[in-house]
Amino acid sequence: MSDLSPKRAKDTEVVMTQLILPPDANNLNAAFGGKVMEWIDICGAVAAQRHCRQVVVTASMDDLHFHAPIKVGWVALLHSRVLAAFRTSMEVGVTVHAENPLTGERTLTTSALMTFVAIDKDGKRVPVPPLLTETEAEEEAFKEAEARRAQRLARQKENQSWLKVMKPIAGA
Repeated sequence: MSDLSPKRAKDTEVVMTQLILPPDANNLNAAFGGKVMEWIDICGAVAAQRHCRQVVVTASMDDLHFHAPIKVGWVALLHSRVLAAFRTSMEVGVTVHAENPLTGERTLTTSALMTFVAIDKDGKRVPVPPLLTETEAEEEAFKEAEARRAQRLARQKENQSWLKVMKPIAGA
């Protein structure tokens, strides 16, 4: 059984750095969105694991926004932290900034909110520690996460008609 005592949000913070190389880029010499999403998923998962000290899986990626491109030769700086912890899930915020390595100028390029679920060796959900909010900003972020969670759970039960038109294509 893992330690379920409250954990501080700042102890979950993760910072990752990636150099954008030609294989990471599209024909416009900017990072592939899918590559950036991969890095976001990894960065977010590490934050979630730091919080619960369990294996985690990605349950959802919400509010993923690409604000600006990251050019080949520039550096991507990823930052994540747990914003809220629920019974078995955690909401993690991730930002990506591009840094011009010649000037040091930084620009927000991507932001995402993700939900991770803690699981045991059999793939069953396990409880996670509560999040200890220490600042007014952390408390506000937690309350917003609770509201987003309620909306996300409600959406799971409705607006699923589009799935009916997504039948496997013969021969594909």
